[in-house]
Amino acid sequence: MATVSDLDQTLRPRQVAALALGCVIGFGCFVLPGDFLRTAGPVGATLGIFVGGVAMLIIARSYGVMVRTLPVAGAEFAYAYRVGGRYNAYTCGWLLTLGYLSVVPLNATALGTLGRFVAPQLFARGFLYTVAGFEVFVGEILLASAAIIIIGLIQIRGVATAGSLQVGLTALLIVTVLMIGLGTTVSDVTSTANLQPYFAPERGPLAGVVGILAIAPWLYVGFDTLPQTAEEFDFSPAQGLRLMSLAIGCGALMYSVVILATASVVPWQSLVSAEPLWATGVTVRESLGQGGLACLVVAVVAAVFTGINGFFMASSRLLFSMGRATLLPSWFAQIHPTHRTPANATLFVGAISLAAPWFGREVIVWIVDMAALGTAFGYFYTCLAAVRTADTSNAPTSSTDRTYARLGTMLSIGFITLLCVPGMPGFMATPSWVALAVWVGLGLIFLASQSGRYRALRSDQLDRLILQRYP
Repeated sequence: MATVSDLDQTLRPRQVAALALGCVIGFGCFVLPGDFLRTAGPVGATLGIFVGGVAMLIIARSYGVMVRTLPVAGAEFAYAYRVGGRYNAYTCGWLLTLGYLSVVPLNATALGTLGRFVAPQLFARGFLYTVAGFEVFVGEILLASAAIIIIGLIQIRGVATAGSLQVGLTALLIVTVLMIGLGTTVSDVTSTANLQPYFAPERGPLAGVVGILAIAPWLYVGFDTLPQTAEEFDFSPAQGLRLMSLAIGCGALMYSVVILATASVVPWQSLVSAEPLWATGVTVRESLGQGGLACLVVAVVAAVFTGINGFFMASSRLLFSMGRATLLPSWFAQIHPTHRTPANATLFVGAISLAAPWFGREVIVWIVDMAALGTAFGYFYTCLAAVRTADTSNAPTSSTDRTYARLGTMLSIGFITLLCVPGMPGFMATPSWVALAVWVGLGLIFLASQSGRYRALRSDQLDRLILQRYP
């Protein structure tokens, strides 16, 4: 069978590796350590990060299998179609779109928070209203919106340009995180005594670790953006697993460095009880002065832009693939005539993202759990597809691939259970359920508008549209 692509195949290994790592290390690495400490304590949070990383490595094995056997835009959407048919594909694709798309405004809003912390006289101006206790200012909205618009225009210009930008920003991110970690370690005010108690006393060690583990699909969301661009690789898809594993390992290390740096400067319980606007910023400024804070600001800006850039790319490719399969209006599948990028899908991602900063940081944080759920569904379908692929006698897989795929399927179900079952440490809050209901409702509207065309397509036609295969 032959394979075709409407997209330019220009992405190189270093660009794809930077895409995955830059997506894993977004704003959460620098803005949320205070929340992580409140949930689990410094050691509990670090353990949760590493256990989650191991789980992601297991799941990544299945992504490696599927990228080798089915290197198409849409990735999980196509995998779900292969294993469960057209309606499972739509369910997976729409929920995963939520997971990817939500990260764009989440990162952009973090840039607004950064602006308020560093230059409140500039960005904490033009007070509008308060949402869930969070004050919304015109200054931070403008800053977040500018970032979204700039990256959106770069995305339309071409995947090679976006990939090169990702490489430069990711390199800058790695260097600055290492500098902060080293600087905090040798600072006179740093003490391991500040890490005590090692676990959050009000929750207990296990509950705290599991609370962090429950959002691992969101913390590590980004390594799975690599398969979304598989149609645009200029190298063998067989390298995909190595690049994804590298992104996960580096991500776990960088999360841990920032969490421990935040907790070691002052007693961490005192820090979180004060509820600072930016806990990591407070501790870095305390330990390293304004120079250290400037370094941290550079790291955050790099992380924010790598996150926005990477998830712009991933979510637009997913929407493009669903539009190409007639699951969404054909408008989503249109390619820019010059740059050969999914321009309309990119515009949609940008439009949704531009609305989010108006709701404030607290409301957007509610989306984190919801995004984790959508991502967990993507993991589930990918691992299940890998099981089916490994069971096929002519598939280029091994018995080890089959074992990892089955374990990954169980882990995915575990993540979904932690988020959806009442009483579990990761059970989603009511606002997250409301936001999920709104997104599902929008998806049902799109599905209803396309149902006639979608049902009319024969299986071989869908195979060609989704799997990009010709008989």
